Amino acid sequence: MLLRKIAIGFTCMTVAVGSLMITNTRASAESTETLNEKNDSPIVLVHGLSGWGRDEMFGYKYWGGLRDIESDLKNDGKTVFSAAVGPLSSNWDRAVELYAQIKGGRVDYGEAHSKEHNHARFGRTYEGFYPEWGEIDPNTGKENKVHFIGHSMGGQTIRVLDQLIESGYKEERDMTPANELSPLFANEDRGLVHSITTITTPHDGSPYVYAVDNMVPFVQQMVALAASVTGRKDEPHYDFKMDQWGLKREAGESLVSYINRVKNSSLWKMSKDTGEWDLSPEGAKELNDWVKARPDVYYFSVSASNTYRGFLGYHLPRPTMNPALLNSSYYIGRYKQSGNNGLVNVTSSWWENDGIVPVASMDAPQSERVVSFNGTARAGMWNHLETLNRYDHLDVVGHGLSDMRSWYRNLSDQLSSLPN
Repeated sequence: MLLRKIAIGFTCMTVAVGSLMITNTRASAESTETLNEKNDSPIVLVHGLSGWGRDEMFGYKYWGGLRDIESDLKNDGKTVFSAAVGPLSSNWDRAVELYAQIKGGRVDYGEAHSKEHNHARFGRTYEGFYPEWGEIDPNTGKENKVHFIGHSMGGQTIRVLDQLIESGYKEERDMTPANELSPLFANEDRGLVHSITTITTPHDGSPYVYAVDNMVPFVQQMVALAASVTGRKDEPHYDFKMDQWGLKREAGESLVSYINRVKNSSLWKMSKDTGEWDLSPEGAKELNDWVKARPDVYYFSVSASNTYRGFLGYHLPRPTMNPALLNSSYYIGRYKQSGNNGLVNVTSSWWENDGIVPVASMDAPQSERVVSFNGTARAGMWNHLETLNRYDHLDVVGHGLSDMRSWYRNLSDQLSSLPN
């Protein structure tokens, strides 16, 4: 399966792919001049598909690998948290988990949502790594906000949470008694989000999902990656976080048994409440129909490209592409489909890619307004910061030869420069 081939990439993403000429340019050096009112809103990092928490995978970090981006930002004086949401779950489920992890409390997937998709309503309980989120800061008289940075699917997840924060969800209010309703689903416009930055996020989906039959088998290769990078051979902690589906790892259950149980679950054939659906062009379009930008939030996006147009017009991976992404890059670089029978129209404008996501899908949802960032951020629309040329989908979070720590420090400085 092609998914197995991309999975293999996780095992070799620390292997030299060639000499990379990388210039970590500041997304906007001018922004510190034009946006000089500092803020101290914490940064929340949200991983993409297949991601993991800081305490998993032998300590090999999703954000930076062996070069810990979160720790580096903390050493730079920033307050930073890394979320750990369901690696294969839908954006709805991930967003609800993200809310509980930040604010604290029991995960409530919603009465209406859980009944529609036939899974448990409640999930795990979290202490909350920033429980004062949304409360009034006595020093400023304003609500405590956060900056979100999401890689790949993490950007979609953040947008769903942002939408729920603004207007809640009517179906949940209609079905749930007021005294049982999660605050997240209430009809309240809350100023909890300072900014959202998406990095190589498939806002309009990726056609590569069409080549995937389910999203589980690569976990074994990811385990091998952790072992090869850290030199540890004992079984790492990897958690699918799919308790709502009855797929919690049992005490004493081997990792192989756990993976097979998740792989063989009927949910992959019966439900759209999965990451696989949300990452498809059709699933992304469905999401974009109800998830919209808010006028008081700053939205930023970063793209990456590591292909070139070949003699026949198709896009081909550059020699610096991670070998694991070659097949997926070739697939995206020539895929087309007509927008019939409920499908999204995919044209040659989608061919340029980073190995997993078309560049055309990265700057913003097609239905949203996007502008090129010129040093002054505009709220309520997407500010496209830059396209990182000769970066692939793994490079941008530090899984490769690239040391991305200084790039993320520059990005965090820019976010701290936004008006309060």
